[in-house]
Amino acid sequence: MSDKKVRVRFAPSPTGGLHLGGVRTVLFNYLFAKKYKGDFVLRIEDTDQGRYVAGAEDYIMDCLKWCGLIPDESPAAGGHFAPYRQSERKAIYREYAERLVMQGHAYYAFDTTEELERNRREIPNFQYGHAYRDSLRNSLSLTQHQVDQLLDAGEPHVIRIKMPENEHIHFTDMIRGNVSFETGQSDDKVLLKADGMPTYHLAVVVDDYLMKITHAFRGEEWLPSAPVHLLLWEYLGWKANMPQWAHLPLILKPDGHGKLSKRDGARLGFPVYAMNWFDEKTGELTPGFREKGFLPVAFINMLAMLGWNDGTDRELFSLPDLIDKFSIERVNKSGAKFDYEKAKWFNAEWIKLTAIDKLLPDVEELLNENGVQAEKEYIKQVLALVKDRLNFVTSFWKEASYFFEQPKEYDLDAVKPKWTDAKTEFFQSFIVMLNDSDPSIEAAEMETQFKALAEEKGIKAGELMLPFRIMLVGGKFGPHVFDIAVLLGKDGTIKRIHKALEAFNSPS
Repeated sequence: MSDKKVRVRFAPSPTGGLHLGGVRTVLFNYLFAKKYKGDFVLRIEDTDQGRYVAGAEDYIMDCLKWCGLIPDESPAAGGHFAPYRQSERKAIYREYAERLVMQGHAYYAFDTTEELERNRREIPNFQYGHAYRDSLRNSLSLTQHQVDQLLDAGEPHVIRIKMPENEHIHFTDMIRGNVSFETGQSDDKVLLKADGMPTYHLAVVVDDYLMKITHAFRGEEWLPSAPVHLLLWEYLGWKANMPQWAHLPLILKPDGHGKLSKRDGARLGFPVYAMNWFDEKTGELTPGFREKGFLPVAFINMLAMLGWNDGTDRELFSLPDLIDKFSIERVNKSGAKFDYEKAKWFNAEWIKLTAIDKLLPDVEELLNENGVQAEKEYIKQVLALVKDRLNFVTSFWKEASYFFEQPKEYDLDAVKPKWTDAKTEFFQSFIVMLNDSDPSIEAAEMETQFKALAEEKGIKAGELMLPFRIMLVGGKFGPHVFDIAVLLGKDGTIKRIHKALEAFNSPS
């Protein structure tokens, strides 16, 4: 590490939902910054106004807040390098684009959209680069007088970088080691668009320089753009200040073939966005991990393990743990397959580790949605019984509704084939026993009395356990049956036995 203060950035485009790959990029940036007592910057790259979506910036901020990855500098928080929206920095970029033209490293291009489309139709694999630039309408093929006339007339134009034809350039990637490129394989990317807005290529270099970014972590899909960025750092005279780069591996489909997409989530039934995203243009709602019932700590933990490990078999890490253990050198080069079952495992493990009071607000909201009002202490007792059985907090109602309302249906197929009058008589006697018992009876004592009564009646206790469970919850599920009965209370338990006996003894 150099003596410079670490400064990293996440620079999303406000064009839609935040993919889990984007959140992982945020996470690795954040962990690296906090590990070295540095700054994490959020910069909004909204230069493509045609793709801009209202509300997307707020959505991004909400996602980061939910994850606990709060930027030190951002459009909302401000900072010494404001503004942090590229659309508000528009005047800055032309200066540098024009400087590149003056130096001969870039040029004006006056080609219309129609002219470029015709070339793409007529020329196989057409690229605007060294092979064709001299035959197109730009300041390299036109005279200076013609160029001046077009500029004075306000002719729409872009500024393109002039990529060298046969240069070999390279850089050291923090994950991949030495990476090299032949410049002739890259086209002359647009740096400044006709509307005066920069493209990503120019803006990312200028902003990283002006904001003193020391390390740039981004997805490996940006590797093909690296030659353009390397040259811009060199041409603008800033090469000594270029950030160290790390190109993160892709998050792959569950089968490992290709990058995980929103369509994969829709097809296979799992979220790929951090939070629900509603597209007002299409009316499409894309589900998110938050609404599915993931805890932020579990979501972050799961993302960290997609492409990184600490060198041990340990899998559960809180955010402070991750900051302490994180090392960019331990990020894998190869892509990481997304495993939704493993993601659910992380969530279930973190639900087990999470204090009941922290889960309580979400559970109370679920109960309200189902029209249930209950005392906090009772809800806490129910949570204590069932939380180790939950994959999601949102599963609480499905797993525990019987604590708040009597079963509406019973799994009669599991009871009736072996139901007898003797079992009916047993439960009638058990009701009498419960009526006579202490209201504060504990589960172990109730179980002892239950088994003693079964022995007295000459019935195996094991044959009575399942019917008793179904009487209380409706099916073959739930925690220890006597824990359920104690929490329902003896009056609630007696009421359910009476109601179930009517169903068990009714004609088929």
